[in-house]
Amino acid sequence: MRIGVSLTSSFSATVDARTGARFMIERAAAARRAGLDSLFVGDHHATPGPYYQNVPILARCLAEWGDKPFGALFLLPLWNPVLLAEQVGTLAALAPGRFILQTGLGDGDDQFGAMGVKVKARVAMFEESLDVIRRLLHGEVVSSSGRFQFREGRVAPRPAEPVEFWLGATAEPAVDRAARLGDAWLASPGLTPKQAQALIEYYRGRCREHQRTPTAIAIRRDIYVGESDAEADAIAGARVRGGYRGFSSDAPVYGSVETVTAKFRALAAMGYTDVIIRHIVDDQPRVLASYARLADVRKAVAS
Repeated sequence: MRIGVSLTSSFSATVDARTGARFMIERAAAARRAGLDSLFVGDHHATPGPYYQNVPILARCLAEWGDKPFGALFLLPLWNPVLLAEQVGTLAALAPGRFILQTGLGDGDDQFGAMGVKVKARVAMFEESLDVIRRLLHGEVVSSSGRFQFREGRVAPRPAEPVEFWLGATAEPAVDRAARLGDAWLASPGLTPKQAQALIEYYRGRCREHQRTPTAIAIRRDIYVGESDAEADAIAGARVRGGYRGFSSDAPVYGSVETVTAKFRALAAMGYTDVIIRHIVDDQPRVLASYARLADVRKAVAS
């Protein structure tokens, strides 16, 4: 199993904007020191609080990264596909690693309204955009008269290696879409272990039905690696029991190196090839300390 990170892109409004950006940069450097296998940032728009937009913040964080894979989540219905493909082409040129494009439908009337997109049209827009972006990144000149209307779109520079498309999905129709259209499936951080087991079995079945072999089967997990189980429970467990993100209490992963290792190994036994982490806690020194211990988790999982 590989361990990657999706950097937290939002912070409390009490955190100065430049401080929040520095936190993300420091965390990218900590992920590299920990030997993590991939680096990602998320995508959200018109948020009530600060949210660092994916293209510029990833470009800066790549200065702290190495030669391993990296990428960003893009909510496809909210982007012009030609612009998105151009952003990917430029980002892919900034570091030697392979670019992975995580995708999602997105939701929320606020962000869709702010971007001038109808929520009801998102599935059709997603599938159309995915096809267009693939063709552009393959070097085609593309015109469209569908929901996205443009003519003679093209992209340069283009990524040196083929871009992988990881489709985020939770509901069964969306998981089927990931099997049908994606190179890989990215499972939600809110899934319980029981749900994660059931959905990976469903996904594999749909891959067989569509005669597709995934390049990866990834799952997001919100985590904290503590000095001990007791310390992790006091810091992260208290937040989880307080209703963290509306998740079931057995979805987040926290504990000592040994405890986190065991939970990641359980995901690997289900068939997940990648776990993409984000931290439960916000305190920067604790997050950086967790990254340092995550290096030991990675070694233990790999062995």
